[in-house]
Amino acid sequence: MPRYFLQIAYDGTEWHGWQMQPNAPTVQAEIARVLSLLLRHEVMPIGCGRTDTGVHARDFYLHFDSDNPLCLQRQYIVHRLNRMLPRSIVAFRIIPVADDANSRFDAIARTYTYYCITAKDPFMQGYAWHLPLCPDFELMNLAAEKLLNFTDFTSFSKLHTQTATNNCRISNARWTTDNHHLNFTISADRFLRNMVRAIVGTLLEVGFHKIDLEGFSRFIEGKDRQLAGMSVPACGLFLEKVTYPKGIFVSQSTKLPI
Repeated sequence: MPRYFLQIAYDGTEWHGWQMQPNAPTVQAEIARVLSLLLRHEVMPIGCGRTDTGVHARDFYLHFDSDNPLCLQRQYIVHRLNRMLPRSIVAFRIIPVADDANSRFDAIARTYTYYCITAKDPFMQGYAWHLPLCPDFELMNLAAEKLLNFTDFTSFSKLHTQTATNNCRISNARWTTDNHHLNFTISADRFLRNMVRAIVGTLLEVGFHKIDLEGFSRFIEGKDRQLAGMSVPACGLFLEKVTYPKGIFVSQSTKLPI
C-alpha cells in the first residue's frame, strides 16, 4: 500500500502529547480520526517522535498508508484536513515516500527550542516560562558546550522508560538572548523522554549559581536522574525541526529541511 509523510504543526496546550492514551485527547488520535474519515478507511499515523503533554511542535512528520486515489490530490487532502482539524493543529503538506520509509526511524536529527522570558509578555503566556531573575547567560553556554562531550544522558532521562539505550549524539546546544527573551536550542540524532526539559532545568541551576561547571559534568557522568536539576514546565518547549535524508522521498522535487 502506498505510504505518505504528512507534515504538521500543533499547539500542545490542550493535548496530552502526541501518542494515543486512553481517555485523554492526543494529537495522534485526532489525526487518526480525521484521516480515517477523509480517506474512508482506518488510518494509524506513526509520528516522528513523542511529545509530552503541553509540548508544542512547529515541525512534525508522521507517516500513514493509503490506497485511496484521493491521496494523489495532495493539496486537496491538505485543504480538507485543515477544515476538519481543530485550530490547534495545522497540516502543511503530504509527501509520497518509499513503502518502507518511517517517519520515526528515518529521521537523522531533531531540533528543540525552549523559550524563557524574564519580563511579563502577554504574547508569550503559555508558550514560555517566566523566570523571576536573569540567570548567568555566559555561564549557561559554557555548561551547554559540555553536553557535546557526552553520549550517555541517563541523568536527563525520565525514570523507568523502556528505551533500549540512553545514548544520544548532540550536535548543537546553545542559549541565545534578545531583550527579555532567553532561548535554549538543542539538536541531536535522538532525544530521551523529558531529556530537554531536564537539561534546561539543570542549566538554569548553573545560571543561578546553584551548580558549578564541574558539578554539571559530574551529574552527567553519574548517570542518575536524581542528581540532576528539575524539569522545566512543558509550555516553553517546541519541536522546531525534524531532518531526513534526501533518499527516502519518492518525489525529488519535494524538498524537506536538511
